[in-house]
Amino acid sequence: MARGNRLQGELQVTGRLHVDGVLEGYVDSSDDLAVGRQGVVRGTVRARQVTVNGTLEGELHCDSLHIEKGGRVSARVYSDELIVDPQASFVGERRMQQRAELPPGSDTEADDDCLEGLDYQLIDTLPDRITLSRGEDD
Repeated sequence: MARGNRLQGELQVTGRLHVDGVLEGYVDSSDDLAVGRQGVVRGTVRARQVTVNGTLEGELHCDSLHIEKGGRVSARVYSDELIVDPQASFVGERRMQQRAELPPGSDTEADDDCLEGLDYQLIDTLPDRITLSRGEDD
């Protein structure tokens, strides 16, 4: 999508998508998404690998997110891998992707044992959000 163009709505893509314009809404890609320096993506995005040089805001579901120098992401991110380059910005929340199905024979009760003896008051003292950024002088 070229610079100067604006697209709003629901988009389903089977190949790679590069955005240098403004894209707002829901994007579902079976491949990779790249947000160029002039690109702005707002909404809910599902893609395999996402690279951001511009701006991404909203909610993102992907295998891998790479925020390159100058890139800005303000989103709730569900990703197995997150890379933030120096002079990039990430504001939001990142969680590992949820697996839709448990493998056959898995025992979910066994995971509850790891929570035994956990001090829940300690968890309540943790911040809701953490902002990682590197200034120009660093």
